[in-house]
Amino acid sequence: MRTADIRSRYLDYFAERGHTVVPSAPLPTPDPTLLFVNAGMVPFKPYLTGEDVAPWNRATSVQKCVRTLDIEEVGVTTRHGSFFQMNGNFSFGDYFKEEAIAYAWELSTAESGYGLDPDRIWVTVHHTDDESREIWRRVAGLPNDRIVARGDEDNFWSMGVPGPCGPCSELYYDRGPALGRAGGPEVDEDRYMEFWNLVFMQYERGDGPGKSGYPILGELPRRNIDTGMGLERMATLLQGVDNLYEIDETRPILDRAAELTGTRYGAAQEDDVRLRVVADHVRTALMLLADGTAPGNEGRGYVLRRILRRAVRAVRLLGHQDPALPELLTVARDCMSPSYPELVADFDRISQQAYGEEDAFRTTLKQGTVVLDTAVAEARAEGVRTLPGAKVFQLHDTYGFPIDLTLEMAAEQGVDVDREGFTTLMNEQRERARADARARKTGSADTTELRSVLDANGPTDWQAWTTLETESRVLALLGPAGPLPVAATGDIVTVVLDRTPFYAESGGQESDAGRLTGSSAEAEVLDVQRPLPGLVVHQVRVTAGELANGDTVRAAVDAEWRLGARQAHSGTHVLHAALRQILGPAALQAGSYNRPGYLRLDFPWRGALGTTVRSEVEEAANRALRHDLPVSASWMTLAEAKEIGALALFGETYGEKVRVVEIGGPWSRELCGGTHVEHSSQVGVVALTGESSVGAGMRRVEAAVGVEGFGYLARERDLVARIAEQLQAPKDQLPDRVAALLDRLKAADRQSAELRRKEAVGRAAELAGAARDIDGTLVVTGTLEGDGGTARELALAVRDRLDARTPAVAAIGAEAEGKGVIVVAVNRAAKDAGTSAATLVKALLSGRGGGSPEVAQGGGLPAAELPTALDRLPTVLRSN
Repeated sequence: MRTADIRSRYLDYFAERGHTVVPSAPLPTPDPTLLFVNAGMVPFKPYLTGEDVAPWNRATSVQKCVRTLDIEEVGVTTRHGSFFQMNGNFSFGDYFKEEAIAYAWELSTAESGYGLDPDRIWVTVHHTDDESREIWRRVAGLPNDRIVARGDEDNFWSMGVPGPCGPCSELYYDRGPALGRAGGPEVDEDRYMEFWNLVFMQYERGDGPGKSGYPILGELPRRNIDTGMGLERMATLLQGVDNLYEIDETRPILDRAAELTGTRYGAAQEDDVRLRVVADHVRTALMLLADGTAPGNEGRGYVLRRILRRAVRAVRLLGHQDPALPELLTVARDCMSPSYPELVADFDRISQQAYGEEDAFRTTLKQGTVVLDTAVAEARAEGVRTLPGAKVFQLHDTYGFPIDLTLEMAAEQGVDVDREGFTTLMNEQRERARADARARKTGSADTTELRSVLDANGPTDWQAWTTLETESRVLALLGPAGPLPVAATGDIVTVVLDRTPFYAESGGQESDAGRLTGSSAEAEVLDVQRPLPGLVVHQVRVTAGELANGDTVRAAVDAEWRLGARQAHSGTHVLHAALRQILGPAALQAGSYNRPGYLRLDFPWRGALGTTVRSEVEEAANRALRHDLPVSASWMTLAEAKEIGALALFGETYGEKVRVVEIGGPWSRELCGGTHVEHSSQVGVVALTGESSVGAGMRRVEAAVGVEGFGYLARERDLVARIAEQLQAPKDQLPDRVAALLDRLKAADRQSAELRRKEAVGRAAELAGAARDIDGTLVVTGTLEGDGGTARELALAVRDRLDARTPAVAAIGAEAEGKGVIVVAVNRAAKDAGTSAATLVKALLSGRGGGSPEVAQGGGLPAAELPTALDRLPTVLRSN
């Protein structure tokens, strides 16, 4: 049975029994404690914990999950996979143990279900749960010796914090004596594979450590059911294969990787591990990209980047040096699309990001490997077997080498890594970033205090969509040290109001500006954020008087600021639609930022947009403004929004009801919580000001809108007029005139460079005559003004003038615009004696450079340091 069929059979079974089929939530989760959904119950967590009321009594889903805590074990064991799918059925105060057990047994064993042999199923129960034991005997007819009692560690579930908890019952399948010892899951969990876990939430736990030892406070008012059946595990059982790497959704990827690399799965353990890494990681990367995660250096983006790079490197270690993802990602798409057809529709965007990341990593490998190899060589030369943490951090921070890649490559060369030193430097960097983010989000206020304000007063009455002004009451004043009774003139504090008209920064739109005015104080609003769901906070500077807790104030948004913000946000939607109109659906917004007068938009695309394409995009955007398209916002369910083609943008979190902003009806439909104009013409103009790369496979367009857009165009017009006046040429002839001037300048530069070259080479005899004998090697050093090409010519000319029978080395430094380059040339006698130009250059420049044993070049140092670097040549020669 195909994995997609197992999935649909599960959903159909529970739908027929009154369960609402809930689509899988996207892998990125709004839960601040998680990067990705890592269990089937995560999207249902608010309903299971009682934080929210479930909209259904019964639900079922097949949830996409990613876990990366054991990523180093992926491929090493056949039980670890970073991406998996969890089939679940849930009851919210409806049915309980009897029905959950009966459903699991029927679906597992019935011919209309999965048809597993009932005599090979074992179950476990909590050692205190006699009720479940009795239900298994009665409903399934299981003998007592196949119902195994286990303790809290295995069969009692909680979230690890005070809240709902309860016993669980797990189903195992005996895969036969060829896979292990007899005796049930307590004896061998390879032979007896767990495939379904039934959690009976019936108690509330108190505070305590770990998985046991905490007090049970009593029964829950509503008992819930949370179950999870591993889809890949059931596929392993039903397809008769040994592990998840061999099921129909992963084995074709593994086989294609084996074909590309000329290896055979099952022939060598080390190759098998790498093939399994490729199969798992390519599938995981596909699903993460599909759900909007983009490769990056932090958080989710870093996890994806690491997964993609581990896959690429595994392929390279297997012997395939060409780009691999174009071959492998398409296979993964075809494996997964029966369950997720959106992978086909969105594959252009997905593949562009993946292929761009592989291209960037291939460059990273080339550059970083030189640095790593040099660092390893230096460590060995100094008799040290450990790479310092600072060098490892440099590889990560400068060259994009993930720490796990450095660990692997260093281990391959027999060198350890100062992991502790690297971790210290990383933690310092991350803490600086976190501190900046915390200050931005809360104005340095303690989130614990903000939580107390929210709990005591409820959510902020947020009226940014309907008004620019409210009468509000000050609920709290907070500073870095905690609550304040009063804020005086000049103080910058965090203010919580009971209601506000201010837009809090979100969805790429910058927060509103404005003022708070009371009977005894005035304050300027500097920033507005949502540090906690439902709570809006204002960072303000008191400009007059004293602002106190409980004051009534007039909260007023700067109308001009809001108008500019509306123009910019609507302009972002317009530009997004124009990009998709010209480039196609792959140009899907991956990030944006807008403020009055300015917007930027990031989207996946490989290669720069040409002048013609940029003009077409700008024209499409402004045509939409000229047509005065109506702009509207309406609320609907997420399913309804997707049905009409509304775009859900990555990085945003959406509830059951979503706000859809339309510009010209179907021309632009996006889920959005921002503020907008009423008609597209009110944007004024969209003037593209820049287009650039912001990472592998990702482009950024920038534009000025509204008055600022007209101002930008006016400045461009004035600039053209001044150039035309200076060149005394009509405006339409400026490109030809400028091209002619550039040609003349290039010709003059070439002539000047040739004169400098001849002058420099003319010094060869003089420099050769000043050669020094260093332990039997003739050594010449010198500097010149010019580029690396001129330095190379002089170095070769000097070398050729030295006695060919004596080992000789010429090192010439060139300086231009404050930058330095060194070229080293050695003669045949020096090469035969074991002297390498490439080794010397790397030693002189701390690893920066390369070339052949005869001639090598490197740079990357200030010109002022050239003499010092060249002076080290005798010392370097002696150490070699």
